[in-house]
Amino acid sequence: MRYIDAHIHIWTDDFARYPLAEGYRQAEMNPPTFTPEALFRHTQPSGVDRIVLIQMSYYQFDNSYMLDALRRWPETFRGIALADWNSERPDQAMKGLASQGVRGFRIYPTGPSASDWLDGEGFAKMFRCGAEENLAICPLIGPEALPALSRQCEKFPDTPVIIDHLARTGASGPISEGDISALCALAKHPQVKVKVSAFYALGEKKPPHLDLDPLIRRVLEAFGPRRLMWASDAPLQMLNETYEDSISLIRDRQDFLSPEDKDWLLRKTAERFFFG
Repeated sequence: MRYIDAHIHIWTDDFARYPLAEGYRQAEMNPPTFTPEALFRHTQPSGVDRIVLIQMSYYQFDNSYMLDALRRWPETFRGIALADWNSERPDQAMKGLASQGVRGFRIYPTGPSASDWLDGEGFAKMFRCGAEENLAICPLIGPEALPALSRQCEKFPDTPVIIDHLARTGASGPISEGDISALCALAKHPQVKVKVSAFYALGEKKPPHLDLDPLIRRVLEAFGPRRLMWASDAPLQMLNETYEDSISLIRDRQDFLSPEDKDWLLRKTAERFFFG
């Protein structure tokens, strides 16, 4: 079986062709560079042959480096880009990027309040465009931002939504019942999927990551395997552990996952949305 990693970042130290966005510095890049050629050295030995690239924050709304990778390896990559939700027509930007292999758009809160972070016409245009063009809205959020997302899903029930990293449950403290319930409550929206990913940043934050079993089991019960997809969050995931430490949690170490469950998490869910 060949697998799909639904969340990897790439960047380069070629600043002449791909300058960093305002406010970002070369010293903040860790590792200094992570090119497609570098990532293949990690993914291929683990049986991963298709990848969803996520626009790296170093470039903000300039998706050029990711788009160039999509053009070079069109069978291997799909993309999740950034569009400026504060601009007048983020929906037009979405349509233009969709023609270049982009299948989703990352969003995240930028203000102090998690209760109203999705208010505003820019986000409304993005959610509306997502429904019309079958483009995913991909929130990078914590549990505190989930109620606002749920309200937005009620307004735009046909918009595909893919929540990053188990909504960062357990990222800033112990995994709580309240946070798990808040994430699982989003399962009532049929178009919502979840990335089972970034294990290195959740719970005990160290391999073999078996402390995450109860969380993943609950999310599996709520959403079902066809709405879950595994992802590594490389190369950030590999700063203190190996690539295998991520994929092997799903592939080898969770005995509550059936072979069919694993097939959906490791391949078919991402395949159907991003590569179908």
